[in-house]
Order: sequence, then structure tokens, then C-alpha cells
Amino acid sequence: MAKEADVIDFRQHKLNTKPVIRRLIPELDGLEMLYTNDTSDQIFSLKVLCWAIWSDGHIDGMVPWINQLAACRSLDDPLNGHWEGFLDPHTGQILFDAPQYKADYLTASAKYYPIEANSQLAIQEIPDIIGSHAVFTMDHFDHFHIQEIHSWRLYADGSLMAMAVEADQVLNTPVLPGDECLYSVFHRKDFHYFFQNNIANKIKAKDPDALAAMAHLSGRHS
Repeated sequence: MAKEADVIDFRQHKLNTKPVIRRLIPELDGLEMLYTNDTSDQIFSLKVLCWAIWSDGHIDGMVPWINQLAACRSLDDPLNGHWEGFLDPHTGQILFDAPQYKADYLTASAKYYPIEANSQLAIQEIPDIIGSHAVFTMDHFDHFHIQEIHSWRLYADGSLMAMAVEADQVLNTPVLPGDECLYSVFHRKDFHYFFQNNIANKIKAKDPDALAAMAHLSGRHS
């Protein structure tokens, strides 16, 4: 008797495939993510970097968060933060979804641009306009340095890289998205965290509270 051929259910395979990011739109209107944590009764805010649409069609805001670029609704950590919504600081309106015109753009652009199979292809690169910084250290923060994030590069496989400028590789100025002098901080073994612009500037200015926070990260207390 002939052996029955194996049958692969591609519909089930599609259901088991993890959605990946397909398109981005920078947040140019200053919308912020609201979040809380279990160590405080306050509501905190963080500027939204961009909005993303995934291969399954869902849309969410994106923020640099600890050591990754995170979808806002995914934040659900007792100590670090729970997502609570979005704030339009110009109107005071609280939102729970992307503004419709941003969602319409993402949906239309995801349909317009075909999905590429080549995971090495960069399909978008957006500038960082919220002042994100990366912090690097090889000795548990006894010594460290911080660097501005120049842009965020989306690849066809859905990976999203934080790009910074390799200063000694700069051939032309200004440095533009796609420049060969840009490198991904995620590929650096000494990369640890992202900092907001205001915190990074306080560290650069040697603000005592900011430096105390850095000392805390290294397990020491000022």
C-alpha cells in the first residue's frame, strides 16, 4: 500500500506565524503615551516615537523602552509601567487608539508597498525626533557614555533597529537616513538602555539626581 502523503495546513501555519511590523509613520504632532507603575500613584508620560502597522493589521504606538522599541499596549510590568492611553498635549484629549488619519495612512501604505521576502532589505528609515539616547557600558556603569539615536530602520522581516552615527566614518554632512556611517546600537555588546532626551541632557550636565540614578544602575548609591 502506498504511503499517504503528509498534508500541511498552510492556514494553520499562517495563524501560528507571529505578526511583524510592515510600515511606520513618525509621530509629528507630539502625542504622548501615558503609563503608571506600582511604585507611584502618578501618571507619567513619554513621547511617542512613531506608529506601526503589523502584518495582521493591528496598529499601535511605539516608544523606546528600557532596552528595546516597544509597542505601547504591550507595556504591562508592575515595576516599569502599565500602558494607560495616549495624550494629545495640544487639546488634552485622551486617546486609546491611533488617530484615524494616521491609521488610514498606515493601512493604505501597507497595501501599496508589497511585502519583500529579503530580510536584509531596509524598507523604511525614519528620523528620531524625540531625542532618544542610548547608554553604553562595559563595566556595570562605573564608566559609561551616551549617544543620540539618529534614526530607526525597518527591515523587510519586521525587525526595527536603532541607528546611531559612527563619528569617524562620517564622510558627508548632514548625516541622512541610509548613510553608511550609521550602525545599529542593538549590535553593540555594551549597549544597555535607552534614555529620554531630558534625562540624557541632565546626565550630560552632570545633574546630581541624574548621576545618582546612574550610580543606582551600577549597584552603588551616591
